[in-house]
Amino acid sequence: MISEKDKQFMTYWEQVRDSENTFATKIGRGLPMAFLFGLPIILSVIVVRLFAPDWYMKMSATSPGAFITIIIAMMIIIIFYAYFRMQYKWEMNEQLYNEIKSKQNKTHIIN
Repeated sequence: MISEKDKQFMTYWEQVRDSENTFATKIGRGLPMAFLFGLPIILSVIVVRLFAPDWYMKMSATSPGAFITIIIAMMIIIIFYAYFRMQYKWEMNEQLYNEIKSKQNKTHIIN
């Protein structure tokens, strides 16, 4: 027998599964967590670059153009993380939906 919570999830997932499967939705819903992941790295690089530029140049032995490259790389990582995190979440919800649907079909066949 299917619980009330499973029925509520099935109703919810049938309504939102197509709208949550778009690229833009996955990026938009995944960005907050991705920024929490990447923003400290970007901020630490910026703070060190602004407040200790001599130390930054001596310790990292990088050219001035590498700073922009680091920022661009982190933005790409943030977008990648946002998309794949939400893709994983969508697939887990889809798998749960299919399992509940299968369980529901089995109970209808038995009855």
